[in-house]
Amino acid sequence: MPIYKAPVDDTLFILNAVLGIERHNNLPGFAEATPDMIEAILGEAARLSEDVLFPINLSGDQEGCTRHPDGSVTTPKGFREAYALYRDSGWLGLAVPEEFGGQGLPYTLHTAVAEYMSSANMSLMMYPGLTQGAIAAILVHGSQAQKDAYLPNMVAGRWTGTMNLTEPHCGTDLGLLRSRAVPQADGSYRISGQKIFISAGEHDMAENIIHLVLARIEGAPEGTKGISLFIVPKHLDDSRAPNGVSCGAIEHKMGIHGNATCVMNYDAATGFLLGETNRGLNAMFVMMNEARLGVGMQGLAISEIAYQNAVAYARERLQGRALSGAKEAGKKADPIIVHPDIRRALMTMRAFNEGGRAFALWTALQSDIAHRSADPAERQQADDLLGLMTPILKGVLTDRGFDHAVMAQQVYGGHGYIEEHGMSQYVRDARIAMIYEGANGIQALDLVGRKLALNGGRAIMALFKEIGDFCEENRNDAAMAPYTKALKKGLTDLQTATMWFMSNAMAKPDNAGAGSTDYMHLAGLVVIGYMWARMAKTAQAELAAGSEGRDAYLDAKLVTASFYMSRILPETALRRTRIEAGAETMMALDAAVF
Repeated sequence: MPIYKAPVDDTLFILNAVLGIERHNNLPGFAEATPDMIEAILGEAARLSEDVLFPINLSGDQEGCTRHPDGSVTTPKGFREAYALYRDSGWLGLAVPEEFGGQGLPYTLHTAVAEYMSSANMSLMMYPGLTQGAIAAILVHGSQAQKDAYLPNMVAGRWTGTMNLTEPHCGTDLGLLRSRAVPQADGSYRISGQKIFISAGEHDMAENIIHLVLARIEGAPEGTKGISLFIVPKHLDDSRAPNGVSCGAIEHKMGIHGNATCVMNYDAATGFLLGETNRGLNAMFVMMNEARLGVGMQGLAISEIAYQNAVAYARERLQGRALSGAKEAGKKADPIIVHPDIRRALMTMRAFNEGGRAFALWTALQSDIAHRSADPAERQQADDLLGLMTPILKGVLTDRGFDHAVMAQQVYGGHGYIEEHGMSQYVRDARIAMIYEGANGIQALDLVGRKLALNGGRAIMALFKEIGDFCEENRNDAAMAPYTKALKKGLTDLQTATMWFMSNAMAKPDNAGAGSTDYMHLAGLVVIGYMWARMAKTAQAELAAGSEGRDAYLDAKLVTASFYMSRILPETALRRTRIEAGAETMMALDAAVF
């Protein structure tokens, strides 16, 4: 059976020692997040994840959700009770403003908690995860009346939320959507159409479900310029009378079986405009960007739990002898953890998980600064970085998360292919994260086609400067040389690839498209390398100052940092070479030849 233990100590090291979260006490909500409170919150999140959410993960996958003839949906055994405990403990409102019933604590802390809970039970945590995205959209674009009407119940978890974008004939290209909104005399709209792939679209865990639905008002322009966003409740009032919203089917899918992924039918359902007319995508992107960061964390979360189980199996499974001689002379074979190729897999996962965790928390901190700082310049710089990092974090963490779920499964050999060990579930669950909230190829195109050139390249130049300044500041530190030299090489590859796009992609846009995925991963390698260099510097400083019994933990940090720099970061050269190859060979074959 699978195991899970939340990495609380590692999270605390990143938040307190590496990111120095206390230095941001000037931001609203941060002064209340004292080190003791953070440790207590993470500890409680760990207990909920390990003791409540995780034990029903495998059974939830096996049972799945059930749609009944009346269109209602029941979730797997134990999900309602686990969600009720999550809801009643106030987790959904951790980072939501206090005026709407939240606790107003840092989004960075919410992000840390989300990792544990997604590792423990990704399917279950998608229900409140979608709700948090809907809350964010209403907070930014809702009228005061809408905020008052919906947010308190959503923050309390009594109501959940969804987002409805995709239709049977269109996925990413939302300009093709057909759902219609007919204005009514009272200012409401009648919404009609069908949406597919709607996570948490119908279930039995909340009193009401608040759907955010993209539709086109009668007479609006075609394409994306004519799309509006609407709040469409499952029930309009406490009478629980139907509102023309129904679940037509549950999708039969590869993974996340415990989440009800629904076909949603809207039959003249009453809806209310959220934000401005014909500016629906602008409003929906608040929710989508929130979701993309959350999905990136799902990739990391699955990688972490897959790694933990691979380590446990590698320690116990006896097979063959170490190449350097028997390590367990009293046994007929050595545990497979002695073999270099198993170590390659385990170290790769470990280095990604610890570096990716720092990357995710650093990005979440940019979100807090962008939304809470009183300094306009500081807000702008953080918002620039947040916008740049969002597609990188989503794409890289989910691509690597899936790769590492497969890698962990491979450590098990044939036993990884057997359902009872649970590894196949992690592979199946991780796969969707590369697809939803904008498939990773779209994330890469967004990064290269839009984010790089935005504001004259201000964000990417700021990133170059931050990493370059770090390398320069530590240039004369001999202990840091193994880390900064490798990081500098990776940064040079990223800068060179960026300049290549500037010279070769304007006249030939296919060059940008052909190199976009490699560029996204190149950038991710460098940013995670930057996180590792910062963690190495922090670990060295703590060891020099006297680490109070943490020597083994800090020494392991330095070893893992060295592995990342020597075995993973050099991939930047390969990515750069692919980018500079351009689109010619990729686009040369006529479509009819395929």
